[in-house]
Amino acid sequence: MNIDWGAETVAEVTNRLGSPPAVVVSFVSFPLAPADVENLDAAAIQARDAGAVLITSLEPWGGLSTVTDQAALDLAHRLAGYGTKGVATIIRFGHEMNGAWYPWGQDPAAYVAAFRRVADAVHAITPTAAMLWAPNQGAGYPYAGGRYEAKPGSPVARALDTNDDGRLDAADDPYAPYWPGADFVDWVGMSLYHWGTSYPWGANTVPAPGTFARMLTGSTPAGEDPGPDFYADYADAYDKPLAIVESAAFFRPNGGGAEESTIKSAWLAEVFSVGSRSRFPLLRIVNWFEWRKFEKEVDAVVDWRITADAGLRASFLAAMTGGFRLGPAVPEAAPAQDCSKP
Repeated sequence: MNIDWGAETVAEVTNRLGSPPAVVVSFVSFPLAPADVENLDAAAIQARDAGAVLITSLEPWGGLSTVTDQAALDLAHRLAGYGTKGVATIIRFGHEMNGAWYPWGQDPAAYVAAFRRVADAVHAITPTAAMLWAPNQGAGYPYAGGRYEAKPGSPVARALDTNDDGRLDAADDPYAPYWPGADFVDWVGMSLYHWGTSYPWGANTVPAPGTFARMLTGSTPAGEDPGPDFYADYADAYDKPLAIVESAAFFRPNGGGAEESTIKSAWLAEVFSVGSRSRFPLLRIVNWFEWRKFEKEVDAVVDWRITADAGLRASFLAAMTGGFRLGPAVPEAAPAQDCSKP
């Protein structure tokens, strides 16, 4: 569960579900400022108490040049301290780096160097932590118009021109330029949502059958060129476990269209199906984005949540078949300790 930490606790989500989430996700700026350390420590305590794995999404808002060796070492030592108290962590560094909306986006050489710097420190110091590489799902790449898009004709744009046709467009590979290498990556993953059925989004629509698999594999309707098969190229080819680190189905309250229960139940059936586990045996984690928030892409509040409504919550729990389950995922930890202390 990718919970809204400002609105609820892991214990409250656990109380609604009847079982703890197997994984919880925390977002922190990186390098860690004092407030980030405080938030991360608090998330680690809640993860430990729930027997959950903690995915830490590191966001280098100051740019990739701020990711220094010392920042990486400080992080690794903190994670090692969590590990001694029973908290396993997965580090998602600079997620959605192929997007144009973050200051660490669309700069492949700098991104790869920064990812490797963090991975080297984590792998050397923290046996209870792993590194997760997680681009955005490639539909719509290169996401023109974003603040941090690679400018036409720039060296970065030329580096991202994977088919050497002189331009960066949808025909270029949305993943390969950002790949840090198998030695640096322990998990692969992506953000994969049902935003709707057509651009510019904003409509409440039911996902078509097979949407989840098509997005993960890059397959398209007949007559269209397929994109890269993320599962085959990164999970299967390198034998890496796969995490869908963010997933949910779009619903805009008072937006008309299909009903919330119909949309979200259809997405549950896509993601948590026996077919998904059979077709994608390396799929190990799916995190539901349990937020109600304003989304600037549609200039409206979107309710992504699945546990707030009793009926949807029941559908979510009923979807836990075919190998999918809630937590606890980590053996019971030692008696409660302060995760902020080494």
